[in-house]
Amino acid sequence: MKNLILKYGLMAGVIVALPMGFMTVVMGHDLPMAWGMVIGYTSMLLAFSLIFVATKRHRDLNLGGVIRFWPALGMGLAITIVASLIYSITWEVITMSTDMNFMESYTKAVLAQEQARGASPEVLAQKAAEMAEFAKMYAKPWFRFMMTLTEILPIGILVSLICAILIRRPGFMPARPASA
Repeated sequence: MKNLILKYGLMAGVIVALPMGFMTVVMGHDLPMAWGMVIGYTSMLLAFSLIFVATKRHRDLNLGGVIRFWPALGMGLAITIVASLIYSITWEVITMSTDMNFMESYTKAVLAQEQARGASPEVLAQKAAEMAEFAKMYAKPWFRFMMTLTEILPIGILVSLICAILIRRPGFMPARPASA
């Protein structure tokens, strides 16, 4: 089971890290933030679909077609952790090795959004001060790493939970007998 967790966790990590790396390094600031979020979360769902594949494979090939909820959930969560660590480490490497200033772009986007809503100059000044304070925290690698984990972990946890609920039922997509 450890081999499956590492294999599928690494694959999921690569699936989620490559688009992020491409978007930030190659495209830089040319991609609107909303599109970056759509691409990022879509790649996370695609990557975490491997939880289903790994858990079903383990159930069908190693456990005779039966797996209980907790072992299935544990396997999904372990894959989630591996992929999430790869995702967060990749973000740290990108942040430290490029001149990209994510917080500057993010602050501009937040302030533009507030301004589009018709915020007063006082509200904009307060929001700018909040963003400046957040930028100070975000400059700390441990804080940035934890923030990056909070982007991806909830999706992996949700997918793991759904997969465990489905896969625990032996009648759900049972293994096919080998063709002669």
